[in-house]
Amino acid sequence: MIQKKHVSSSEDSSDEEQVPDLLDKKELAKLKEGKNGRISVSAEAYGQFHKKGQFKAKVIPKGQDQIGRIKQRLSQAFMFSSLDENEQQIVIDAMEERKFGAGAAVITQGEDGDVLYVVDEGQLDCFKVFKKGDPEKYLKTYQPGESFGELSLLYNAPRAASIRAKTQSILFSLDRETFNHIVKDAASKKREKYEEFLAKVELLKDMDPYERLQIADALKVSKHRSGDYIIKQGEIGNTFYFIQQGDLSATKVDNGNEEVVYKYKPGDYFGELALIRHEPRAANIVANSDAQVVYLDSESFRRLIGPIEDILKRNVSRYEKFLKK
Repeated sequence: MIQKKHVSSSEDSSDEEQVPDLLDKKELAKLKEGKNGRISVSAEAYGQFHKKGQFKAKVIPKGQDQIGRIKQRLSQAFMFSSLDENEQQIVIDAMEERKFGAGAAVITQGEDGDVLYVVDEGQLDCFKVFKKGDPEKYLKTYQPGESFGELSLLYNAPRAASIRAKTQSILFSLDRETFNHIVKDAASKKREKYEEFLAKVELLKDMDPYERLQIADALKVSKHRSGDYIIKQGEIGNTFYFIQQGDLSATKVDNGNEEVVYKYKPGDYFGELALIRHEPRAANIVANSDAQVVYLDSESFRRLIGPIEDILKRNVSRYEKFLKK
């Protein structure tokens, strides 16, 4: 029924579940201010790069099989979720298939970067040296459908980490110019769209703007008609929701009778309980009117909602009496 979200520190303790950010907040702030201490492309060239009128879409010939695989992977990578049909086609045309053998270096920390990658096949390990002279630390393994390398393109900065193929891998690369003119713009529009909404969500009021922007980047939208069941009691839960528009109710079925146990309004959230407790959904969530919700998948939930973990845990107790009905 009511899901209040969070990931316990014990859940986050394993390397598999807790993936340190490639850049901490201070590093990111420096890059945003242009204080990266090293410019990999001259300011003049970079300025020319971003004159929209001079952008000429790149087209790399490819077969229908490649096009189909790229479409599938783009649909899995949230970075590309805000592209419209025309923008997606430009990105597909510009992508190039790249193959790497097991152990091959794809990107190296500190080097200049001019492409990002989307994983089609294989697994790739990510490593980072946090202090000069220290050994590199394993951060995570990238799987098909994930992307990496965009930080260098976004901030014109050296690579923030090293990525090496764990197995034989097939990737699709996208050049800096297409990324900055197509993907970056679409992502910025999405950020602007959700930034104002998230700032009004009571749960997120104490998060800093950067943390909310990270959530905005990962959000996906879902629209529902009055009477739709957004989640169903007993299902496995792998998403966490914020209500953007409309009114919803939580209902619980007991002995064949369905009873309304809680009501939601715009700005409320639900779905966290199944993620916190690793249990099936405790209730149905039903749209009482046409509604629009935005949601995070379980991985994004665990990575991005950490700062409000204690609040979510505390709020779960509010609904215990409903869950026990």
